[in-house]
Amino acid sequence: MGSWCSFKGDSLMSDSNSDECSRRVFVGAGLAALGYGAASASARPGGSHSGTGSGVGLRKAWIDGNGPGWFTLAEEHFTNVNCFDGTWTWEGENLHCTGQPVGVLRSVKAYTNFEFVCEWNHRKPAGNSGIFVWATGESLAALAEAGKPGLPRGIEVQVLDLAYGGDNPADWYTSHGDVFPVGTKMTPFPPLSPNGVRSFPSKNLSNGSGEWNHYYIRAINGEVRLWVNGEEVSGGNNCEPRHGYLALESEGSPIDFRNLRLRELP
Repeated sequence: MGSWCSFKGDSLMSDSNSDECSRRVFVGAGLAALGYGAASASARPGGSHSGTGSGVGLRKAWIDGNGPGWFTLAEEHFTNVNCFDGTWTWEGENLHCTGQPVGVLRSVKAYTNFEFVCEWNHRKPAGNSGIFVWATGESLAALAEAGKPGLPRGIEVQVLDLAYGGDNPADWYTSHGDVFPVGTKMTPFPPLSPNGVRSFPSKNLSNGSGEWNHYYIRAINGEVRLWVNGEEVSGGNNCEPRHGYLALESEGSPIDFRNLRLRELP
């Protein structure tokens, strides 16, 4: 097993002083984690991947959202789109969602290149939620105008509990961090869902309901990459559009979010 490389703020920590560790962190977390630059879109999750957790050679990087340029996302940074007034409630920097109705809370500001960190915790088994990257302003405006349940267009990063689907879950999704386009364009990184639309995670790392999970999402130059609990597992490139809103999903079950932090990149 390779050495563990991680960031706390802008500091590199490792269980090894090897050049390989430095290379993995530099490429895996990108110049974004070191100083606002964008990593090459040609770099892919390394090693042999399958949807069953082999995950050989995955890059590891624990980005905690501290350091220059990072800021905490709080109530003033979001606005309700098509949920009830009580669907989303803030307690300081912690966010609770009832899951009713299906809808989203979006960022006040639209972003192009950015890094986003959050933790999430499904409060009931089989919970469903998600994080939208580059959600389109047009689709969000249509949802707000209609005032009805629904989700926007954009790139969705799945937030799904392990118990979803019961004893016989379908094969077209996983509970470990799928990334896929909803009404937009993206070329998913392998491994792929059976229909080729979703980037399936190359390793199963999510915790079940009642436990916290850590997501680090990097969205740069039309490329989205997801780290689940410290390891890169999925993503895609050639996204269009590549500018839009960050949105959190209410999708039928209570969920908590905390430590929401973001850093804009050039």
